[in-house]
Amino acid sequence: MKKKELMILSYRDLNVWQNGMDLVEDVYKFTAIFPKEEKYGLTSQVRRCAVSIPSNIAEGFMRQSTKEYIQFLYISLGSLGELDTQMEIAVRLSFMEVQKDFNEKTLLVRKQLFGLIKSLKNKL
Repeated sequence: MKKKELMILSYRDLNVWQNGMDLVEDVYKFTAIFPKEEKYGLTSQVRRCAVSIPSNIAEGFMRQSTKEYIQFLYISLGSLGELDTQMEIAVRLSFMEVQKDFNEKTLLVRKQLFGLIKSLKNKL
């Protein structure tokens, strides 16, 4: 019996994109309490790299080749690493407390990105 394949018609159908969007929402909530003097500093940087994660997943999905798609997924991974580091900086500077749920979400997105990359590489 053949496995039924899930039809992915849009990047919006991807769990990794949906979870990336959840990270963006969380980041905007967390950074709303950062000090005002960080508006153009850490707040802006954290928000930009969070937005970059699902944005690059979407942009890669819309590209013509699998190789390009994979490259954009690697960019998302890079942004995820930046986000993780910047959130750690915010914790160390006492702008916020450690967010266990957020850390678990970032780990999930990382695993999903690596899984999607592996799957796409197998199609090359």
